[in-house]
Amino acid sequence: MKISYNWLKEYIQLDLNPEAAEELLTGCGLEVEGIEKYQSVKGGLEGVVIGEVLTCEKHPGADRLSKTTVKVAEDKVLPIVCGAPNVAAGQKVAVATVGTTLYADDEAFKIKKSKIRGEASEGMICAEDELGLGHGHDGIMVLDADAVVGTPAGKYFDIQEDFVFEIGLTPNRADATSHIGTARDLVAVQNFLAQEMKYSLKMPEFKTPVAKNNDLDIKLEVENSELCPRYCGITMTNIEVKDSPDWLKARLEAVGIRSINNIVDITNYVMMETGQPMHAFDAAEIKGNKVVVKTLPQDTKFVTLDDEERKLNARDLMICNAEEGMCIAGVFGGAHSGVKETTNAIFLESAYFNPTSVRKTARRFGLNTDSSFRFERGADVNMAPKALARAVELIEELAGGVVSSEMQDFYPNAIPDFDVEISFANVNRLIGKEISPADVRIILESLNITINEETEEGMKLTVPSFKVDVTREADIIEEIIRVYGFNNIELKLDVNACLTDSPKPDHDKIQNTVSDMLVSMGFNEIMNNSLTSSTYTEQLEGFNPDNNVKMLNPLSSELNVMRQSLLFGIMETVNYNQNRQITDIMAFEFGKTYAFFNEKEDDNELTSYQEDFVLALSMTGRREPESWNTSNEANDFFRLKGTVLRVLQRMNINIEKLKVSEDVSSKFKEGLVLKFKKETIAELGAVSGKVLKHFDIKQDVYYAEINWKLIAEITSRQTISAQPISKFPEVRRDLALLVDKSIEFGEIKRIAFEMERNILKSVDMFDVYEGEKLGNDKKSYAVKFILQDTNKTLTDKVIDKTMNKLIKAYQDKLNAELR
Repeated sequence: MKISYNWLKEYIQLDLNPEAAEELLTGCGLEVEGIEKYQSVKGGLEGVVIGEVLTCEKHPGADRLSKTTVKVAEDKVLPIVCGAPNVAAGQKVAVATVGTTLYADDEAFKIKKSKIRGEASEGMICAEDELGLGHGHDGIMVLDADAVVGTPAGKYFDIQEDFVFEIGLTPNRADATSHIGTARDLVAVQNFLAQEMKYSLKMPEFKTPVAKNNDLDIKLEVENSELCPRYCGITMTNIEVKDSPDWLKARLEAVGIRSINNIVDITNYVMMETGQPMHAFDAAEIKGNKVVVKTLPQDTKFVTLDDEERKLNARDLMICNAEEGMCIAGVFGGAHSGVKETTNAIFLESAYFNPTSVRKTARRFGLNTDSSFRFERGADVNMAPKALARAVELIEELAGGVVSSEMQDFYPNAIPDFDVEISFANVNRLIGKEISPADVRIILESLNITINEETEEGMKLTVPSFKVDVTREADIIEEIIRVYGFNNIELKLDVNACLTDSPKPDHDKIQNTVSDMLVSMGFNEIMNNSLTSSTYTEQLEGFNPDNNVKMLNPLSSELNVMRQSLLFGIMETVNYNQNRQITDIMAFEFGKTYAFFNEKEDDNELTSYQEDFVLALSMTGRREPESWNTSNEANDFFRLKGTVLRVLQRMNINIEKLKVSEDVSSKFKEGLVLKFKKETIAELGAVSGKVLKHFDIKQDVYYAEINWKLIAEITSRQTISAQPISKFPEVRRDLALLVDKSIEFGEIKRIAFEMERNILKSVDMFDVYEGEKLGNDKKSYAVKFILQDTNKTLTDKVIDKTMNKLIKAYQDKLNAELR
């Protein structure tokens, strides 16, 4: 939220410089994230002065240029070459002197001494677009004859300068969504520092509007008082819609609001001043001369101000005329009911809408407007008629408006202020320091919190309606401490700690160990949002949208369910990087997945909730960064598989005991499922083309999802054993086995360990061959066998006996042939 320093000074005696004000605001809970200098004309016309053209003659070397001399001070005359057709002697003009930087169309250019066609030029006589004062470029800007030579142009044109605070407003500070609310906090802090009620809040005078006539009678009807507890409205005629005066434009532009016209600008000005959003309707668009506040049927179509057609929910509150909706209450105006250039009469509203209703509607449509920002936090119910009175006064002054009806104020059930009791003992206990009742009194009175009764033990208070979040004693104490200053609470010198037993195994330590290993292999750790879009499970195969864990109040349609898989976030990450020309990615992520499952038990359907902790790995692009001394070899499935097996080995899982199948889900075009006993421990493969297309990814992605929760359970049951390195040598023997194509290497490995467990240490494949010479249904595996006896050196007899046993087993069980 943006707050103007100059604007603040209208409501408080502020002798502080912007930096000191920033420190006070941040200290009391309104964190200033940055200060920006604002100028109504960029650069503030620094270096531009008022000058007088003394002489003007044709340039000797160019027909379209003029050679002039311009007086810019009592004792300073500059030679300037000018290309404007309207330059003439005797004119008062704006002159950019040497060294001045001008900004035209956001492009900066600096004025330098130069020679133009042989003639010296030491400045520039400016057109209005070159100064940023308009769009005219037909000629130079000719000023009034009484303009004083040497006057800085910034002063002559009354260039506004300001400092704008960017405040990171927390959701509980609805009272500070305006300049008045922010000024109130500064009043309280300065009074506390002064130790007296030295400063006070200077509020605008809210004069109750008086009808000049009854020419425009528009009835008000509120059908849903639950969603709209208070609604104020008034009509005005004789409106002249035009540009706002410069001071109003500058005020709004400083806080980031674009000027539209005087009526809309006034409603925005009052909102930024008081925190009360407002809306002006073109009276000609109010059919039946009736304003009705109600909800409309489900899926009613409504075109908003941005010309987008939206389908309404049955709980969306609408401002309607006698026939149709005109505005989504508290969120966004309609395309046709707003103020236009032809508008000459308006209905002006100022209301209090149910914060929860506004928040849900704004999130449902993905709209975050200045209006919804304030209403969903809780506006001041008692500010509605005051803000309306303020806007009427400004419209009368700036648009010639005439009040043409009495103000209607629908407020059937008044919302009372909160009565709260505080104990000084609790104040001191929660704050951690003894604060005197006098300090508490100064702070609360400066915040306009009424002290009804004070005793030695505490106070009875009434909290005003603008403090919508202050309802309990703890809230009052929070108000006290933020004004008192967190920095004024001394830190204790002693440190208290206790020793706790860490779990065995320590899962965090194990996770960090694997993370370190993956990083050392070239992976980057990523963290994605647990919230994702329901469209992924609805449109991608391999997922069931019925299993989604849905959000009751989603932030947006893109974040409306909990993720069923880490695949979604990883694919978004790949797409994000790909769109920025980063195509070589190796990433891993630890995170939770969430799902509902419907099960039947004794003819009863039961819903169970499942939450798993998962490690996801992904690879795409080249294995190594592109360089003259590296290959362009791409990541592939086998590298991913090797990485997964290394992770499992690091977790002390015997990969020899894993069962492998190719029955992967449809999110993969090919891959493997690894099972430990009967439970799936990992699924990995090449992501399917449909998934890649959905995320607009143009290269293969290899993805693995490891059930980390299950791995942690297995690891906790595993024991680690160690044995000394054998003194006796290993022996290697190779076999070339010709087998049917359907036989996988895993079968060869399994048979080997079934036949020999004592001296067979490892079985690996180092080559595979298929070709016409072997036949279309055959392939050849080149297999390496490592043999070792830990007690003695192997003899040829033992080795040959072992290998012959293996060969016979392969011949009998696989019908294998030796090549």
